[in-house]
This record gives sequence, C-alpha cells and structure tokens, in this order.
Amino acid sequence: MDIDAYRKKLKERAKANRLAFEGQYREEIKGLLGLSREELDRITADTTDLEIYDQLITVVKEASVANIAQDVLKSRIMELGEVAISIAKHVPKLAALFT
Repeated sequence: MDIDAYRKKLKERAKANRLAFEGQYREEIKGLLGLSREELDRITADTTDLEIYDQLITVVKEASVANIAQDVLKSRIMELGEVAISIAKHVPKLAALFT
C-alpha cells in the first residue's frame, strides 16, 4: 500500500470513528472502551476472548453510525455469543438491553 492510499484509509477510519462517537450509542462505546484489561480478564476466562471484545466494539460502533434500534443491537450482540453478552453487561446502558 502506498502512502496516499494509507492516508486515505486513515481518514476514512477517522471519519467512521467520529460518526460512531457522535451517534446514538456513543455512551455505550465509551463504556466498552473504558473497560480495563483487568476487568476484561475477570469477565472472560480466555485471552482469545479479546477478539470477541473487539467484535463487540465494532458492532456497537456500526449500530451507532447506522442509528439502529436497541432490539436490533441486542440481537447483534447475542449473535456474538455469551462472552460478548457478559462483556456488554458490564456497561450499564448495554446491560439494560439484557434485563
């Protein structure tokens, strides 16, 4: 990848992140990103679960940009499995989806 393509990709990613942080689920994203490594280690038993954590963040960011309904977000989190649900339950606004 040349430097111009790299810069373009970074700009696109920055724009997508800005849209996510300005969207409907911005507080949920902040909550997920605010979880410490120690908290994640207590929630999940396996270090490979960090991949699920990353996928969960992506799902919530995409939901924020697309402004999808909470029930759709809940379904998408559930599709990621029990680890994602456990992590989500440690963020108050996401936990409310599962009560």
